[in-house]
Amino acid sequence: MEQLVTNVKCLVENLQHSEQADYEGVIDKLFNEVSVLDQLPKPLDSQLEECAIQLWNWAVTKRVGTAINETQKAKVRHVACSLLYCSAPDDPPESIVRKHILMASKTGRTWLDCKDPHLANPFLALAVKSLEILYSQLGSRGDGDIDLNVAKGEVEKDLLRVLSYQAESAVCLGSHQEAVVYMQRCKDMLARLPRETGYLSLMCYNFGVDSYNLKMFEESSFWLSQSYDIGKTNRKYCPGPEVQARVLRLLATVYLEWDCQQFQEKALNAVSLANKVCMSTSGLNLKIRILLRSGALDKAVTAGVNELLETDAPLEVSLSTVKLLMSADRETLAFDYLKCVCQHFEASPELSAASVLHIELLLQRGKELLGKQKIEDIITGHYTGKPLTPQSLVSLHLLLWDKASKHYEAKNYMEALQWYNYSLSFYKAGQMEPNLAKLQRNRASCHLLLKQLEKAKEAIREAERCDPDSIFTQFSVYKIAIQEKNIEKAAEALTAMGRLAKSPVSNEDRLLVCENAASSLLSLASQIALENEEQDTAIKALEILCENSSDDAHVLTALRCLLRLVLSTMEVASDEERNVRLGVLLSYLQMALQKVSQCNTGPEAAEQRIEDANWFRKIAWNSALQCEDSPGRMKDFFLLSYQLSQLCPSSRALLMGQRTCLLMAAAASLELCRKSPHSVQTEELINALENIQICTEVWKTLRASGNFPNDQTDTLLLLYEFEARAKLNDPKVETILESILELDDVDTKVLETIAALSMEPPAHYPSLCKKALRIALSLHKKRSDGDMARCRQCVHSLIQLSLPSGVLEVEERVLEEVWLYYEEALSIIAAAPEDFPEMESLWLLTRAWNTGILLYSLAQYPEAEKWCGLGISFIRHLGSLQESYQTQMSPLYSEVLDRLDRAKKNLDMEE
Repeated sequence: MEQLVTNVKCLVENLQHSEQADYEGVIDKLFNEVSVLDQLPKPLDSQLEECAIQLWNWAVTKRVGTAINETQKAKVRHVACSLLYCSAPDDPPESIVRKHILMASKTGRTWLDCKDPHLANPFLALAVKSLEILYSQLGSRGDGDIDLNVAKGEVEKDLLRVLSYQAESAVCLGSHQEAVVYMQRCKDMLARLPRETGYLSLMCYNFGVDSYNLKMFEESSFWLSQSYDIGKTNRKYCPGPEVQARVLRLLATVYLEWDCQQFQEKALNAVSLANKVCMSTSGLNLKIRILLRSGALDKAVTAGVNELLETDAPLEVSLSTVKLLMSADRETLAFDYLKCVCQHFEASPELSAASVLHIELLLQRGKELLGKQKIEDIITGHYTGKPLTPQSLVSLHLLLWDKASKHYEAKNYMEALQWYNYSLSFYKAGQMEPNLAKLQRNRASCHLLLKQLEKAKEAIREAERCDPDSIFTQFSVYKIAIQEKNIEKAAEALTAMGRLAKSPVSNEDRLLVCENAASSLLSLASQIALENEEQDTAIKALEILCENSSDDAHVLTALRCLLRLVLSTMEVASDEERNVRLGVLLSYLQMALQKVSQCNTGPEAAEQRIEDANWFRKIAWNSALQCEDSPGRMKDFFLLSYQLSQLCPSSRALLMGQRTCLLMAAAASLELCRKSPHSVQTEELINALENIQICTEVWKTLRASGNFPNDQTDTLLLLYEFEARAKLNDPKVETILESILELDDVDTKVLETIAALSMEPPAHYPSLCKKALRIALSLHKKRSDGDMARCRQCVHSLIQLSLPSGVLEVEERVLEEVWLYYEEALSIIAAAPEDFPEMESLWLLTRAWNTGILLYSLAQYPEAEKWCGLGISFIRHLGSLQESYQTQMSPLYSEVLDRLDRAKKNLDMEE
C-alpha cells in the first residue's frame, strides 16, 4: 500500500509539471494505479487526500482548457474521487461528505458523457450513499431550523439529479425496468421539488428519443408518455406548450411507425392533443399521415387537409401534402386539394410552384394531353403577366427534359422534340445560357434521327452561339458532318473534341451518362463513322481518344479497335502502304504497353490486366512475322511482344515465347547491321548484346524446368554473341569460340559460320577464321560420309586466307602451312577425282604457280621450283582444259627451270 501511495504522489506531481504532449501517458498510469485500491487496506493519509484535491482542481481549472479530452478528464476525476474516498475515515465529517458528493456525482456524470455507464454506476452509487449520509447528519441537528430545511432541500435536489443519472445509465445499458424504478423515485420527490418538473420531463423526452432511434417503440412510447404526464403535473414549471406538443407529436409518430392499425386511436389522440396544446403545420401534417396510413375514409382525410388549409400553412407545406395524398393513391383528393390551394394562394407570386406540381402529377398519372394543355396555358401566362418564378421555371425545365428524354430512349423522337420545344418556349430570342445550348443539342439529335438535317443544323448553330467550347456541341457538329459526308468538317470537329477533352466534362442531359464523357463521346464518334463506312475518320476519332483520355481502360479498348481496323486492311494494301501501316501498328502497340503497365494491379484489375497484355502480345508477335523485309521493325515488334509477356504470369509456354522473341530480336538487330553503314552499327550491336544477355537468363530459367533435346538455343546465342562482339572488336570473341567448341557434338556448319563471321566487315579475325575452318575440316574428315565439297571449300578458304592475292613476300612458316593445305586438296582429289571441280583445280594451279613465281622473284629458287612444280602437277586434274594448259604451261615451266638453273650457276660463281 505504501508503494502505491508513493507512486500516486509521484505521478500527481509529474502531471502538474508535465508538458501537454505527456498528459495522456501520466493519466493512464494513474488510472491503472488506482484500479487496485479496492483490494488493499484503507490508508489514512492526509497527503493522499491533498493529492486527490490537487488532481481534481487541476482537471477543472481554466488553464487546462481543451488540453485533455473528455475521456482523459473522466479518468482524472475517477482517480481523484477514488483517492478521496480511499483516504477518508469511516465516519467522515460533513465537509468531507460534501466533497464526496461533488466528486462522485460529477465523475459519474462525466463517464455518462463518455458513453461508459459501467464506469459511471459505481460513482453514482457512492454519490447516493454520501447524500444519504449527509441527509442523516443534517437530520441529527434537530428540526425547525429554516437554514437546515434549506440545506435538506438542496440535498434532495442533488439526490434527484443523481437518481436521474442512474436512470440514464440504466437506459444506456438497456435495463428498462431499472430505469423506471429510478425515475419513479424522482417523480415521488417532485412534490417537494416542483422546480425540477421541467428537468425530469425533458429527461424522459430524451429517453424517448433515444429509444425511438433504436426502434424500441414500446420503451419510447413509455418515456414520451412519462414526459408529457410529468410536464402537465405542474404548469408553472413545465417545459412549455411548444415542447409538450413536440413530445406528443413524437409519441404519435412512434405509434404510427410501431403499428398504425393497432395503435391508430392512440396515435390520433396524441397528435390531436398536440395540436390542441400548440397548433402547428407539422402536427396537422402528421395527423394527415396517420389518417392515410390507417386507411381512413376520404371524408376524414378531407377534414384534415381542410384544417391544414385554414391554418394559413405555407404553400410549400400545402404542396408537400398534395404529394403525400398522391403517394397514398388518393388522386381525387390530391387534385381537389391542389385546386383549393391554387385558389387560396391565387394572389401569391409563388403560385407557379403549384402549377408546376399540377403538371408533374398529371404526367405521373399518364395524363399527357391534360399535361400539355396545362403547359401551354403556363407558357401563355408566362408572357402575359403571370411569369414563373426562377425556381419554378427550373423545376419545369427539368420536368420537361425528363419527359423528353424518356420519349427519346423509347425512340419516339417526334414526341421528345415536342417536349424539348416546350422548354425552348421559355427562352427569349438571343438568350445566352449553357442550358440553352444543351437544349439545342438535344433538339438537334432528335432532328437528325428524324432525318431533318437542315433543322438539326439550325439547332446546332444556336448551340454553337451559346456554348461553342462544349465537347457536346462539337460532337453534334461532327454527327451532322458525317451525315453530310463532309469529312473535312468532321475532322475539324474531332480535333476540337480532342482539345476540349483535356478539360473536365460534365455529363449531358440523359443522352449520355458516364464517368468519362469525353472518352465515351469519341468512342461513339468512331462508331458513327464506321456505321457510315468512314474508316479513316473512325481511326482518327479513336486516335484522339487515346491521346487525350486519362482512363486507361477506355484507351486500351480504343487501341484494340484501332489494331483491328488497321489489320483488316493489310492484305489488300500495296507494299508501300503496308510498310506505313506496320509503322502505325507499332505506335499503337507501344502505347498499349505503356497503358497496360500503368493499369491498377489490385485483385479485381489483375485478371483484366493479364488478358490485355496477352492480347496485345499476340498482335505484336504476328505483326513481327509480317516484317521479313524490315529487320528493324521486326526487332521492335518482337521486343514489344516480350515486354508485354513480362506483364503475364510466368509459365513454361510463356518463357518459350520470350526466348523466341529475344532470339528473333537479336537476329533482326544483326541483320539490320549488315544492311547499315559501319558508322551506325554500334548502337544496334549493343542492343543485340543486351537482348542476348536477357535471353540467356530466360533460357536458364526455362532449361531448369525440363529437358530440351536437340535444342539449338545455346548455339544460336553463342553465334549471335560472336557476331556482335566480333563487329564491335571485342576481345571476348576468342572466349566465345571456345564456348562453342565445348558444346556437345558441335556442327561443322556452325564452325563454318563462325569462320565467315570472323572475316565479315568490320570484323577481321583471320586467325579465328582459320582455327574454325581447320576444326571443321578435321570433323568432316572424321565422318564416314564426309562431305567432300565442304572439305574442298574449307581448304580453299584456308589457302585464300594464308596466301591472299597481291602479297610481295611470304614467310617460310606460312609456306609450310599452305603446303599442308595443298596436300589436303590433293588427298581430296585422290579420294574422288571425278567430283573435284575443274575450275577449283585451275584455281589451285594458278595460286601455286603464282606463289612459285613470287618466290623466284625473291631469289628463293629451291622454293620457287617446288611451288611451280606443285602448280604443274594440277594440270592432269583439269579435264577438258588439260591439253590447252599443258600446251601453254609446259614451255613456261621449261623456261622457268632454265632460268632457275642459270640463276643457281650464277649464284655458285659469285660464291
